[in-house]
Amino acid sequence: MTDATARRTVMVVFGGRSSEHQISCATASGVLGAIDRERFEVIPVGITRAGEWVLEDDDPAKFRLDPETLPEVVDNGTRILLPNSARHRTVRVAREGRIDDLGDVDVVLPLLHGPFGEDGTLQGMLEMFGLPFVGSKVLAASVAMDKHYTKLVLAAAGLRVAPGFTVTDLEWRDEADAVAARVDALGYPVFVKPARAGSSVGVSKAKSADELAEAMRVALAEDDHVLVEAGIVGREIEIAVLGSRRGERARASVAGEIVMTSAEFYDFESKYLDGSAVRLDCPAELEPELLAEAQELAVRAFEALGAEGLARVDFFLDADGFVVNEVNTMPGFTPISMFPKCWQATGVEYPELITELLDVALSRAESQDARSA
Repeated sequence: MTDATARRTVMVVFGGRSSEHQISCATASGVLGAIDRERFEVIPVGITRAGEWVLEDDDPAKFRLDPETLPEVVDNGTRILLPNSARHRTVRVAREGRIDDLGDVDVVLPLLHGPFGEDGTLQGMLEMFGLPFVGSKVLAASVAMDKHYTKLVLAAAGLRVAPGFTVTDLEWRDEADAVAARVDALGYPVFVKPARAGSSVGVSKAKSADELAEAMRVALAEDDHVLVEAGIVGREIEIAVLGSRRGERARASVAGEIVMTSAEFYDFESKYLDGSAVRLDCPAELEPELLAEAQELAVRAFEALGAEGLARVDFFLDADGFVVNEVNTMPGFTPISMFPKCWQATGVEYPELITELLDVALSRAESQDARSA
């Protein structure tokens, strides 16, 4: 990992306008509590559900995940003012009738999940202002956010994906019988997923035609097009991928495995609210050759999308091998989330992982600046 350098200023951005707002806040709690304060000065910026950018308290406990009271960014009256050109990186805050400089930002750590954060929108804005940031750029972020296009790209790269098809809201409204016939041909059970949502929000398992309509209603409440995928019987394996400095290949962690204990599938409640519903095993028990295959497939998926910084690649392992389920370019990042757990099992502790992400982003930005000079 990179040696310590001069202290840098990091703007940590979290919250946002998506249904994953509260999970983003919980991710920020973990990062704020673990970031190396000797290396980095932190400017915590929350985005409310309405889209206000506010200066937040630098208090990890404020946003800790509590199933009884999920954390949330509320409007405290402050307003973050981003740079007004790409000539400088000065961020300011308006509060109580005055404007104060917060200093020059060296790198942004966007910890937003879902639309208006993970989907390329925020990334495009940061690029417009010339602010370096951790993670994928616009194209990779937007493609990876949309499961429909992710599957197209991965399949074109020769990676195995789950059988299924995409349904738009108009198709379901006007041609529900035809859609139902396609589902019958695919075979039950099926999973119905919003194309552009994460944390299993809006995902249902339909075991029969009677359950399909409700599954479609739930998914279409989150997005205007949804995926219907065949249920796959197999192990759920995840690999954490960490981007490298320019000219170096991305790195893959050991594998983690999601083991169902009482949950039927890995839904929002079992991920965040009911710790007894699933078990996260990391490292997973995989033969060395299967682990090597999963690591290579994860890096290939990362490269196919043009991802940067970090990603979690989720697989099913069935009798025929690995199926790529999805690629998450801003995975859950609390200390107990699978991404950091897999890297911890690989030998990279949580604070060191945050430092590496920031150092890689800074290195790539400096390389870009050198080429543009």
